[in-house]
Amino acid sequence: MRVGSGEYTFDWIDNWASIPDSPEGRVDGRTHGIVVTRDERVVVFHVGNPAILIFNADGALLEAWGNRFPGAHGLTLVEEAGTEYLWLTDYKTGEVVKTTLQGDTVLSLPFPDLKGYDEPKYAPTWVTVFEQRFGGTGDVWVADGYGAGYVHRYDQTGNYLSSIDGTTGGGRFRHPHGIFLDTRKYEPELFIADRMNRRIQVYDAEGKFKRLVAASADTSACAFIPDAECTLIPEAPYRARVTILDPDDRAIATLGEHDDVCSRPGFPNDRSLAEPGRFVTPHSVATDGARNIYVVEWVTGGRITKLARAT
Repeated sequence: MRVGSGEYTFDWIDNWASIPDSPEGRVDGRTHGIVVTRDERVVVFHVGNPAILIFNADGALLEAWGNRFPGAHGLTLVEEAGTEYLWLTDYKTGEVVKTTLQGDTVLSLPFPDLKGYDEPKYAPTWVTVFEQRFGGTGDVWVADGYGAGYVHRYDQTGNYLSSIDGTTGGGRFRHPHGIFLDTRKYEPELFIADRMNRRIQVYDAEGKFKRLVAASADTSACAFIPDAECTLIPEAPYRARVTILDPDDRAIATLGEHDDVCSRPGFPNDRSLAEPGRFVTPHSVATDGARNIYVVEWVTGGRITKLARAT
């Protein structure tokens, strides 16, 4: 099945890979995070034991690890001095951890000691890093998407620096779900998916507000993934699609759009709502060296789709 148009035309490969059969996977198994390593391995973060799954380019499971992530959520790949690392967030335990690709813990971020964390609890959803290979400071930004609605800043060694909550920007965050430090322009920019407010807020690398993304005024952004000069945005639960923004934040295409599913019985978790060519709850995406796109969704049992770039 072919989806998209123009430069963004793809062959839809349904169920490209599957999560292992496990008690946790059958009850939950939601696939929340995905990245592609330099050597084209596809890493998925899902609600199951083990939580990290590493597939080869054909969708075969190579290895798995991580038995302590009941709220497996955001997954971010970074590179330092030529070595790749993963940042994992667990919204149930509050753990924010940096690991090797083999699962060894390198750094854990402390709980942010701020007022406002008696209720609700700290429930981090995503990480982005101002990577030094792109001229950055190494600072780590953490979105508390399911907790008190802050975005926290740490230095590269894990020391807490500051927080923003949207009040000095486009308005108080409600579920700041996904974040992305975009270093492709002259001035780096921090994109924040202010999901419950159905908008995207943009800040500079110091946390100063710059603008709202007008092209997606009614967005349901979960995350932001660079693709050449454009940005891929998986959208759920108010939308069901992947949107492509150009460098000027203009929406130039959508993939797998299926917005009417959002009002169906069983949404957003019912796996039976999934059908080829249309998304239910796209939560994260990743691209490989050929600019193929991999999409994970939070339906029960997980869903991993590959969009192979049409030639």
